[in-house]
This record gives sequence, structure tokens and C-alpha cells, in this order.
Amino acid sequence: MYPPAGSTFEASENIIVGNVALYGATRGEVYIRGMAGERFCVRNSGVNAVVESVGDHGCEYMTGGRVVVLGRAGRNFAAGMSGGVAYVLDEVGDFPGRVNQQMVGIETLESAEEIAEVRAMVERHLANTGSTRARAVLDNWEATVPRIVKIMPKDYKRVLASLQKAQDQGLTGDAAIMAAFEENARDLSRVGGN
Repeated sequence: MYPPAGSTFEASENIIVGNVALYGATRGEVYIRGMAGERFCVRNSGVNAVVESVGDHGCEYMTGGRVVVLGRAGRNFAAGMSGGVAYVLDEVGDFPGRVNQQMVGIETLESAEEIAEVRAMVERHLANTGSTRARAVLDNWEATVPRIVKIMPKDYKRVLASLQKAQDQGLTGDAAIMAAFEENARDLSRVGGN
């Protein structure tokens, strides 16, 4: 999604898609050259999206997928987010004050594999939209990566770690999933005092 040819406004500073875009999206990829309104990717359960800025309540109740925001995100970001991962370019350093940290943590982007995945999403964004914002990010990638924050749901992170542990023990498929589930159920039982 991008502005029509010949547009004279800066796409990354103007809303090009309205409120609740991608509500309940289940799969696919979306690239938006410009800003999204409020509640972008609410209840997203599987779409991968790149956008250049979002209004308030972005990624609210998200359960899956990946979202990359190449600019400012409004207040109450990630409220109720229980799955998926979001990446936000925090150029000013004030993003943590706009995240609802009840269910998510804010992390740095450190894994080489994950950095490559985010870069690939930004490259696809550029290829599909001709985004000048994406071009600027990619041209200055090494300096940009430390300013990209990762928003990770706490419970989702724990489940992924349990799944990786089961796979490291040689389990695959349903057996690995069941072992991860059982480990998390034991952990929750201990926390709850049962």
C-alpha cells in the first residue's frame, strides 16, 4: 500500500490506512508506505506487516505474526499482547513510556538471525512500496539496529524457551509441543501455589 504516483506529501508523515487496519488478520504480508491510524494490527494472529508509523493502541491483543514499525508508535502500544513479536524503531528513545508493559517486555535486538529477519522485512517493504523511509533505514542499517526495540510478550517468550528446550532434548513435532506445555503448566502451578 502506497500513495499514488505524483503525490507531493511525505508518506511516512501522513496516514494512508485508517483505524483498526488488519483487525484479526490471520496470515499474509502487508507493507504500508505511510502511517496507520489507531489500533493497527489489533488481534493480529498471523500476518507479518511493515508500516512507517502507527497511532495509539498498536498491536493491541495481538496473538501472532510480526510487526515492524519504522517510526513513531502511539501510546498504549501492545496492551494485552500475548503472542507474536513487534519491532519499533525508537529514534528518540521515548518509546518505553508509550508501551503497556503489563504483558510484554522491551528487549534489544541482538540475535543475528532475528536482525536478518527484520532486515529482510524492511527490504521487502522497500521492494513493494518504494519507501524512502525504508531506503534511509537500510542505508544506515548498522547505526539503526541498536535503536530498534523488540516487544515480546512475557508468556510467549517463556513458551518459546520451553519449546526450544524440548527440541534441544531431541523431541520434535507434537512431542516437543506437549513437553513445552507440561513444563509451563508446572511453572504456573508453582507460581499459583498449587
